Order: sequence, then C-alpha cells, then structure tokens
Amino acid sequence: MSLSRRKFLGWIGAAGMTAAGSKASAATTHHFEGYPDSMAVLHDTTLCIGCRRCEAACNAVNELPAPEVPFTDLTVLTNRRRTTSKAYTVVNQKPGKGGRPIFVKNQCNHCLEPACASVCFVQAFKKTKEGAVVYDASVCVGCRYCMVACPFEIPTYEYDNAFSPKVMKCTMCHPRVLEGKLPGCVESCPTEALVFGRRDDLLKIARQRIVRRPEKYVDHIYGEREMGGTSWLYLSGEPFDAIGMRMDLGVTPAPELTAGALGAVPMVVGLWPVLLTGIYAMSKRKEKIAAEEKAQAVAAALAEAGEQAAARLDATMEKAKQEKTAAVEKAVKEALAADAKARAVAEIQGAAQAPEGAAGDEKDE
Repeated sequence: MSLSRRKFLGWIGAAGMTAAGSKASAATTHHFEGYPDSMAVLHDTTLCIGCRRCEAACNAVNELPAPEVPFTDLTVLTNRRRTTSKAYTVVNQKPGKGGRPIFVKNQCNHCLEPACASVCFVQAFKKTKEGAVVYDASVCVGCRYCMVACPFEIPTYEYDNAFSPKVMKCTMCHPRVLEGKLPGCVESCPTEALVFGRRDDLLKIARQRIVRRPEKYVDHIYGEREMGGTSWLYLSGEPFDAIGMRMDLGVTPAPELTAGALGAVPMVVGLWPVLLTGIYAMSKRKEKIAAEEKAQAVAAALAEAGEQAAARLDATMEKAKQEKTAAVEKAVKEALAADAKARAVAEIQGAAQAPEGAAGDEKDE
C-alpha cells in the first residue's frame, strides 16, 4: 500500500476539521459535590500500629502475587514505598514527636472528581455512586495519561505483562461493597484505624475526634477539600506534610484544571484512526521495500555463492585432471623403466650363456 505524504496530511486536515466542533466529554468545569450517599474510609493515623495486615488483606482480596518481603517483616516500613501493580496499598513509617513512629497507609484516594477520569478520553475510569473510582480495562488504550495526571502518584502499569497490560490501583473493594461487605483492609484492621461508612458521617466523626482531643489531632481532615475532596479521609497528630502528604494541591477539582487542555481531546480522538492508518500504511510500505531489498540481497548472495561454487568446482576438476595426468605419466614412466630394466636383465643373462655354447661347438669339430 503506497501513501504519499501529501495524501496523509490531507487526511489529517480533513479529520481535524471534522473534530474541531466537538466537545471533550472527559473535561468539565462543573464542580461535582459527590453522590449523596457515597461511601468513604477514614484513616486515623494515630491509631495505626503498622502491622501490615491491611496489606495482606488487600493482597488476598485482589489475588495479587506474594510480595518479596513477607507481610510479617516490618523492616520495610521505614523505606518510602509507593503502590505498584502488585501492591495496591502500602504502609510507610514516619518519625513523630518524641521519637514515636507514625504509620500512614497509602492507596488510591478515590477523588470525588478524579484526575485519572478527567484525562481519560476513552472513559476507562469512572466514579461510582458507592464512592470507588473503578477502571475498565476493556476500553483502555494504554496511553497512561492517568498516571501522569494523578497528584497522588497512585495508578501503576503492568510493564511486565507484554500481551494484555492494565493500569492497576486500589478499587476500594468495590465488588465487596456491592455485596454489602467491608473493604478488605478495613475488615482486617485490629485497631480500627480504618473506618468505612458514608462520607458525610465519617466527616462528622473526624470533626468530633478533633474537638474532643485537640491536643492529639491536627485541626484538619485531609481529603475533605483537597483536589475537590476524596473518598479516603485522614486524621493525624502531626502536620500532614511531615508525614508525606501533599499540601500544595489546593481545593480545585482536577477537571477544572484540565478542561482547557482536554478541549483538544476529541480532535485527538478523531485524528487517532487517521494517524494509525497513516502509520500502518507507511510501515507496510517500508516492510514491502525491506522485503524487496532482502530478496534482491538474497538473490545476489545466491548468485555470488553459485559463481564461487562453480569456480571452486572448476578449480577442483582442473586439479583432479592435472593429478590424473601426472599419475598416468608417472605410471607410464614406471612401466617403461620396468620394461627397460627387464630387457637389460635379459640381455645380461643371454650374454652369460653365449660363451658356453660356443666352446661346445669347437670341441665337436
């Protein structure tokens, strides 16, 4: 298939004109306050003991591979870890007042208006009314814009899965929640450092704890307003930036920040098939040219090899002929020499017998 550069650019221009009037479904400037009965999780870091049981439960519920370091080994807590495609949640240890360690659980925060969903032009991510941000691998094109957009650095990619890689992250155990069960990590927590319930109720519980124990808690519920709010809420006895939480996010939801940039997404989507078609056509043309060049090279190599083989055969036959001629000549010479030698011996023997015969003749006379 042959495709000229002018024709290819013409296709792009036509597709651009067609898509120019479309709107970006992923981008919006409407502030979403969340579903009325949306669920959430409250993580009270002052109650967390760093036992890693939440990690083990998450691993079991999501059928993830066993970690290199067993869950019973708590030495990993002092290393700064982030979520991976094989670990949807991790607990990190931070130093607190008086040397007391603080343990912070990290996972997808399930934003009310998720940045991952706002940049996904195929809508592989969506916010559910139950509170979880879920992912549909069947429509994902693997662009990984979600990984770049997430301010919490949560989504990860299955780089070691060559055939069907997916974006991996915490699901807030959405299938379990639909069955009326608790998220695995919440169910396994022995100190109730994790509490699951309606987001509005959890905010009230968090405010009550702050009011009752002002000396224990920082007067801030992390996730109430950050990036427009999240479904994972935090309480802490230390400033949140001291325990590794971002405090520079502001309260503006991600879609409002990405609306301008994503206005061009429909054009990109419209150009995508054209671009892929052009790339495919050019790649096929290159493959055809490469195949022809390879065939010519193989033919030339075979011809050269044939000529070399013929030359070697001629040389071998000539050498054999010369060797045969030499052998014949040698055999003739040896035969002639043997014949001459035999004649000489015969003459000597004849000469030796001649005098004796002559003497007998004379005696008879």
